[in-house]
Amino acid sequence: MHQPVMLEEALEHLALRPDGIYLDATAGLGGHTGAMAARLTTGFVIASDRDSESLELAKQNTVDAGDRIRFHHGEFSTLSEALRENGINQVDGLLADLGVSRFQLTDAARGFSILTEGPLDMRMDQTKGITAADLVNYTAEKALADLIYQLGEERRARKIARAIVRARPIRSTRHLADVVERAAHRTGRLHPATLTFMALRMKVNEEQEELDRLLEAAPEIVKSKGRVVVISFMSLEDRKVKNKFRDMDREGRATTLTKRPLRPTEDEVRANPAARSAKLRALEMN
Repeated sequence: MHQPVMLEEALEHLALRPDGIYLDATAGLGGHTGAMAARLTTGFVIASDRDSESLELAKQNTVDAGDRIRFHHGEFSTLSEALRENGINQVDGLLADLGVSRFQLTDAARGFSILTEGPLDMRMDQTKGITAADLVNYTAEKALADLIYQLGEERRARKIARAIVRARPIRSTRHLADVVERAAHRTGRLHPATLTFMALRMKVNEEQEELDRLLEAAPEIVKSKGRVVVISFMSLEDRKVKNKFRDMDREGRATTLTKRPLRPTEDEVRANPAARSAKLRALEMN
């Protein structure tokens, strides 16, 4: 069962109006989208996601509110196009949940999982772009170490990159996980390859660049008095969101609604451990 993270907090800070038009920039399996649509009457939600398989599942999961949802397949950089497709220039609110869905992580064929054997893919949009296999097998050792250190914040990046290069060709998710585990022994609860896999996924999908594009586009996409709500799960992402919100506030373009990020309740974390690292930030456009 899909559980949208910090749902009530997100809905509260979006301040939904029944006749409003809203954008869920990360529709995923439709959890937030469906809850937003359920509160609308004459308004609608544009549900966008770069993962076409997730979008198909979101359509099935939100069939009861289908008349209040319009779907769009594309990255953050295509959100203006999503608005044009629906004959509008701006929305009353924008939500982005930057977490990777459990559907993506647990489907071995997608190549995100450390624990199951699968192809080293990791593309959220499987119709284009390089794969994780391309990165681990053809990136120079120093560049690979830099990537793992900068995006994964992995202190053992040089050691891991050296081991990967020596083990080439890396054939699968399990092969990569085993190579990393031998190079960087387990020191806590996390599998030693967790941060390496995260860094590769972020690079393959240009997640940092796409987040920059989302934050740059938000002031143009969202109306005056409209809300922007972002849920992040990694310090790199949260820093970007925090700094952009702070800059917009200082420039008088928006008003920050969350001086400090909101965190999930203890009850939510118990019910959905995936919510543990979530941070929600919100602002209102001036």
